[in-house]
Amino acid sequence: MKRLAMVFLVAGIACQQPVKKEEALYTKTDFETTVDGKQTTLFSLENASGVKVTLTNYGGKIVSIMVPDREGKLADVNLGFKSIQEYLDLHNEYGAIIGPYANRIGNATFEIDGEVYQLPANDNGNCLHNGPVGFKNRVFDAEETMTADGPAVVLSIHSPDGEFGFPGNKDVKVTYTLTDQNELKIDYEATTDKACPFNLTNHAYFNLKGEGNGDILSHVMVIDADSTTVIDDELIPTGEIASIKGTDLDFTSPYAIGDRINSDYAPMIIGKGYDHNYILNKDQHSNELTFASSVYEPESGRFMEVFTTEPAIQFYSGNFQDGTITGKYGKKFDYRTGICLETQHYPDSPNHPNFPNTILQPGDTLRSTTIYKFSVK
Repeated sequence: MKRLAMVFLVAGIACQQPVKKEEALYTKTDFETTVDGKQTTLFSLENASGVKVTLTNYGGKIVSIMVPDREGKLADVNLGFKSIQEYLDLHNEYGAIIGPYANRIGNATFEIDGEVYQLPANDNGNCLHNGPVGFKNRVFDAEETMTADGPAVVLSIHSPDGEFGFPGNKDVKVTYTLTDQNELKIDYEATTDKACPFNLTNHAYFNLKGEGNGDILSHVMVIDADSTTVIDDELIPTGEIASIKGTDLDFTSPYAIGDRINSDYAPMIIGKGYDHNYILNKDQHSNELTFASSVYEPESGRFMEVFTTEPAIQFYSGNFQDGTITGKYGKKFDYRTGICLETQHYPDSPNHPNFPNTILQPGDTLRSTTIYKFSVK
């Protein structure tokens, strides 16, 4: 896998100290109910190092990711909630599988072979994350399994023709695997019997200090991208690709997120901070698994790397978090207390033929992989 050279970072050593266990805030029972006639529950993945991931089949949502700091102390670096009822009541994307099409589609419409498809308009006349309802609100069938890479949960769902406005009878499978290398690996597969745009991702919010332990402004970011999709005032791509080298969006060299987040650079003003699609420095059509991004939290020493087969990554710096939501540790999700690194194809791709193709054809299978790897420095 391709890695970006970083002067200030040396090879990570995971779990340098014995992991210090933390008492659970919730149990499997807290996630057991029935939604739309299907059973929800909680799954736990744990590796030999004591790293632990919990997730629910409601929306395929990651509930927690427990990883150690440089002293071996565990903290939950994924923002989430402690019961299925809270996920149902709060109705948001935290930790969810987003599909069929993540990110924005302009004017909430797209066209395939002369047929126009209307989607729910939930974002200034545009469609964001499939509208108010998507895979994020559906109960997936689930199966626990042991793979060559480690323990896994395989989630699957059928989406009928026309659901959320998207054509085709669609079948989607998402596999979460926790490896002994402290990697959370997410594999996506999809098929359809009608041509349909797909852009599957996960909408986890990360804070390497631990959920509820302050903002993310001191996190040091690297993104292997020299360009971005130009956006209008509603964050919809215009179709133009622009270089970001040397601008306040450039993370090819490491910067703390807070260093330039309040810049008067026009794209930063439009995004109210970072909320941009970064085009990765790779063959945009190869489906090769490559380095995309890294995040380092100096106080704890926690370090996260992102690898993906996707051509781009959306970096969102929690600009709309406002303290109205309380997480599982009883602390509010205040302004910029979590970041999202959503591996993806470009927003609004169905309306821009010059962007990498997102239309899945009958007989073809979408396959995509993203890895979030945790270590310490």
